Amino acid sequence: MRVLVRLFASYREAAGRGHFDLELPPGATVRDAIARITAEHPLIAEGRQVVIARNREYVTGEAPLGDGDELALIPPVSGGDARTLAAIAVTAAPLSVDDALALVRDDAFGGVVVFLGTVRSHSRGKRIIRLEYEAYAEMAETKMREIGDRLVREHGPLRIAIHHRVGDLAVGDVAVIVATAAPHRDAAFVAARAAIDELKSIVPIWKKEHAEDGAVWIEEHA
Repeated sequence: MRVLVRLFASYREAAGRGHFDLELPPGATVRDAIARITAEHPLIAEGRQVVIARNREYVTGEAPLGDGDELALIPPVSGGDARTLAAIAVTAAPLSVDDALALVRDDAFGGVVVFLGTVRSHSRGKRIIRLEYEAYAEMAETKMREIGDRLVREHGPLRIAIHHRVGDLAVGDVAVIVATAAPHRDAAFVAARAAIDELKSIVPIWKKEHAEDGAVWIEEHA
């Protein structure tokens, strides 16, 4: 059977390619595929635990594979036109606070919270020139939507918008917006905090810091 393998961020750079087909025998598992991939590209797993998604859902090594499956190796996650974005979106276009607010505002909701994640000028003792964000966009939006849906169930009535930018960002640019609106402020604050914390821990979006002395992928909560 044939499986499509996708690599991102530092894994893509380590392998020198972003995707390839892998031939496996019937009955093969994710663990079998990972063994083949890391044997051919040992730098992928060097000193790190490999996280895997099968057909855009996280799985363990024991998960079976089928012909035509998409298998993505996920490095640890780091942390346009107005009104064109959905409530959940990964986009290369500059982000707009007004757009996010328009998606969550409601006359019945008196508490509105907006969190902005921007590119800072210094990190880890170095001066940052720019950041480069990369995403497994299809899966990232799925996971962001799952976060939003769960928060609505737990803290609703609630409206939530999560927008994340990818590509090259300059110092001061907005990388992520989380906007929440609820009848009262407590639910809006709690949901906004939970959304950004979960986004940084499970959503497959990575950043590469370009500093004066070189560039490095940041593969930790940041």
